Amino acid sequence: MSPHAPVLLAEVLEALAPGPGDVIIDATFGAGGYTRAILTNGATVVALDRDPTVQPHADAVANDFPGRFRLFRTPFSGLAQAFAESGEAKLDGVVFDIGVSSMQLDQAERGFSFMRDGPLDMRMSDEGQTAADIVNAWDHGPLAHIFKLYGDERQSGRVATAILRRRAEKPFTRTLDLAEVVEKALGGRRGAPIHPATRVFQALRIAVNDELGELRSGLEAAEATLAPGGRLAVVTFHSLEDRIVKAFLTERTGNAPGGSRHAPVAVETRKPSFTLRFKGAREADAEECAANPRARSARLRAAVRTEAPAWGRIAA
Repeated sequence: MSPHAPVLLAEVLEALAPGPGDVIIDATFGAGGYTRAILTNGATVVALDRDPTVQPHADAVANDFPGRFRLFRTPFSGLAQAFAESGEAKLDGVVFDIGVSSMQLDQAERGFSFMRDGPLDMRMSDEGQTAADIVNAWDHGPLAHIFKLYGDERQSGRVATAILRRRAEKPFTRTLDLAEVVEKALGGRRGAPIHPATRVFQALRIAVNDELGELRSGLEAAEATLAPGGRLAVVTFHSLEDRIVKAFLTERTGNAPGGSRHAPVAVETRKPSFTLRFKGAREADAEECAANPRARSARLRAAVRTEAPAWGRIAA
């Protein structure tokens, strides 16, 4: 059994339509759920993942599908370079599965979860600043900002104040230690539908891994690298992620709203670089949600690359 069930798998395969001769990038390899399904349909997969712990899963896939699979250890921003290094001539599809994986949450030593005690790390790779570095060094303003922006935490200032007060006595090193401070700052969790630390941990994880910046870079790279007719599929689990993908596709398909007659905007002269595979977002059905609770918040958006030049940078 895979330690991480791929969400909306049937819908992703329908959007990508992989077949013999196609080359697909699985930009979030993880345990290889999407990759195996794509390979089973006859395509070649160039997989990306910045998490070094996925290597055993990659070795198993390479053994089962010799000659049609290769893994590059890189975040989304390295997509174009990885494809160039793969030696493949044409890219027919890209799939992104945004956010943290179930197997990362389940590994206490990674520090992603407040449900298990572990080092306050949260890095998807083994490089860069940790969550402990952030909570022990950042000033009140920046901490409160990320808690509000990335976690939608209404009491972000109160949480930041509690963190600064506690770290003056002793620095944070463990997940449960931080979770306890956050819970006390927010007045406990009796009757709350989610743990009080949920939003703060989510915000720290996004900040540690620059997840939204990497998503923008990945979308830009996919646009620049996909061949005409190439398919793009993106699965998100958070409104911030989905908002970025929706805005990207709305703009790139030429459907961005114009200005009012009182404040007209310049006419966009660039041709659409994508057409929508389907309108809106697809969501998991009740059966999948019952089998995999992670699917409840999943949203799939998909598009097809046109022959128009890539638009380039995404506004933050």
